[in-house]
Amino acid sequence: MYSLPEPIRQAMESGRVPSPPQVLLRLLQMVDDDGTTMSELARLVEQDPGLCTRVLTAANSPAIRRGNPMRSIESCLIALGTRLVRSIATCLSVQSLFDERAAARIVDLSAFWTHSLLTAELSRSLAAASGYPRPDEAYLAGLLHDVGELILLSALGDPYVQILAAAGSEAALSELESEQLGVHHGEIGTWLVDQWQLDSAFADGILFHHLPADQIVTAAQLPQVVWLAHALSGGDEAPDVLTDLADQMLGDTDRLPLRVLREQAEQRMCVIADAIGIAPPDPATGDRAAGLPRVLAGRRHHPGEAQTRIATLIGNQALMQPLQQDLFALTTDAEVLLALRESARILFDLNRLAFLLCDPVDGRLTGKEIAGQAALFAQISIVPEARRSLVATAALGGQICSTYDQPPAPAPSLLDMQFARALSSSGLLCLPMVGKTRTVGVIIAGLSAGQHARLSRRLPCLANFGRIAGISIDNWRTARDVRQQAEEEASVRFTRQARRVVHEAGNPLTIIKGYLKILDGKLPEGIEVHQELSVLSEEIDRVAAIVRRLSEVPGALPDHQVVDICDLLRDLLLLYRDTLFDSRGIAVETLLPTHPVWVACDRDSIKQIVVNLCKNASEALSRGQRLKLSVTDDIRSQGRQYTELRFEDNGPGMSELAMRALQRPRDGRLGEVRGLGLSIVGTLASRLQIPVTCRSQAGSGTMIALLLPTLQPGEHETRLTRKTISSPDTGQE
Repeated sequence: MYSLPEPIRQAMESGRVPSPPQVLLRLLQMVDDDGTTMSELARLVEQDPGLCTRVLTAANSPAIRRGNPMRSIESCLIALGTRLVRSIATCLSVQSLFDERAAARIVDLSAFWTHSLLTAELSRSLAAASGYPRPDEAYLAGLLHDVGELILLSALGDPYVQILAAAGSEAALSELESEQLGVHHGEIGTWLVDQWQLDSAFADGILFHHLPADQIVTAAQLPQVVWLAHALSGGDEAPDVLTDLADQMLGDTDRLPLRVLREQAEQRMCVIADAIGIAPPDPATGDRAAGLPRVLAGRRHHPGEAQTRIATLIGNQALMQPLQQDLFALTTDAEVLLALRESARILFDLNRLAFLLCDPVDGRLTGKEIAGQAALFAQISIVPEARRSLVATAALGGQICSTYDQPPAPAPSLLDMQFARALSSSGLLCLPMVGKTRTVGVIIAGLSAGQHARLSRRLPCLANFGRIAGISIDNWRTARDVRQQAEEEASVRFTRQARRVVHEAGNPLTIIKGYLKILDGKLPEGIEVHQELSVLSEEIDRVAAIVRRLSEVPGALPDHQVVDICDLLRDLLLLYRDTLFDSRGIAVETLLPTHPVWVACDRDSIKQIVVNLCKNASEALSRGQRLKLSVTDDIRSQGRQYTELRFEDNGPGMSELAMRALQRPRDGRLGEVRGLGLSIVGTLASRLQIPVTCRSQAGSGTMIALLLPTLQPGEHETRLTRKTISSPDTGQE
């Protein structure tokens, strides 16, 4: 790990990297559009190194990340959710207008952004041409290869502007950085990537992009791809030496010539730059300071004290209004706290945060059930008493308290020392979150004396931030109580009505089942219709059970039953095949084992899943198209035994909205032909903890696979079993 200057390290931890206002404005517009997909958002974010670093930093933070690090922008956006993404974009937009250290005001970043985009496009093309398995990862590494320059500009301000002004090329810039700062921008970018815990090759692609050619040929494939993309981005022509190096590094493949790859990448870069309102550098000027931030001739005007105070007042108001609107739109306390965490990181450089909330009953402060912070905060319960700790003092007085207050605070309590250790800091800042009538909690920030000195001029803005946080949590709690009361009242009315419906629907179902039993007794023995009547009778029982559940309060799911999934599929096809498929000219192919395949699932729920998937397929497919149902047992995943139930068709494919309804049923919208049934499937699969996989391509069909927990040999004998009905076809289907 590199030894970095403190201001640089703090800027890197916060991910503070300037973004072009055109991109931020477009992002805010897209997030507000209900029709925008995560893929579309990801494509926009991938055009801006600043947004990429912000999104990657937030998604890989302890508060959000679960399990493996997230390296794709789309997966990061899905983890964050549109509300938090909007909050991040809002804060970045406001910060770009009112940041006191806005050295970027005298620096033109257009050439930097277009150079980064071109290097990213070339990295992806070279990765694909050379068989690198993750071209999108190469794109991201190319986009961020110079991100250290933006971090240094944001962290150091004028001193770094002077270094930029003295540098005539990127190579010269790296030398000046190393001489004057002890670290160059490649190392800065590598340090940031290391914090995300991504593959080392990804970080090496950023670190090695200025090495000599004779060294880079010994590196792994991804650093070679980024190095070559960076070298190609510096000129219109592809020198023979680069072609020879490309053959040596990537293999003498049948890829397009480097000159053609560069032309195509530049065309794509120009389209993107035009779309976000950034003018690419004019080749006619001959300016090949190739992608460096360009220092403008003018210098900043230093306003007087009165002007500074007015600008600060207006800036604070403009800073907080959009944030307040965003926070009020959130629907859970977890969302509010996540938004506050990222907002504090962006706006005030508070990177080490914890939250304690006041219990509405006894007023104690605790961090129980708040994700993304050290276990210590969940274990404590503080009585707000004077001088007990800085946290208690802030909560009682409704004022900001810190380790560095003047006159000095009393000797720190052991609790304060524990908090500082948990936040890896030398001191604390405690910001009360004041609601409408009382303090609702405290934000605890770990910070150094230098950070506190810089924040001291922004304490009014920070206090306003705490008030907005408190009112937001207050509003959410009030809305939650109102919703709960409304739900309880609606539940009572619904239950009363449902009982009448159950009574009225139960009689005809009982009569129909009775007639089926009489009909079954009148028919000769041995004919196939007996089996069909048996399946139909079972379906009537299932419908009756569904109707009865209308009047029941939802509770825990029943213990899993044992189901022969092959037998169940044959029964359902016997009943529904003609109506759903044969009569519509849709072919059905089945591939089922001849032996029983026992799975541990609720029988009625599995039947509803299968019927809904078959019905959705029937409605989507046209005459002459095909549905294939297959069962594969003996599948192991994460140490467990599963059976895969797969539905494949060659139909028109599914929309992203329909797939979202299947995989995230709570967020799915109803109204599409394949939306409602799939939402029900997704809900049932989630309740039964059945993993669902869906792949679909427009015009090429859809595949949906469910992993059903398989019983171990002999285990089904101890479970609930049912009579096995032999299939008319005893061979492999």
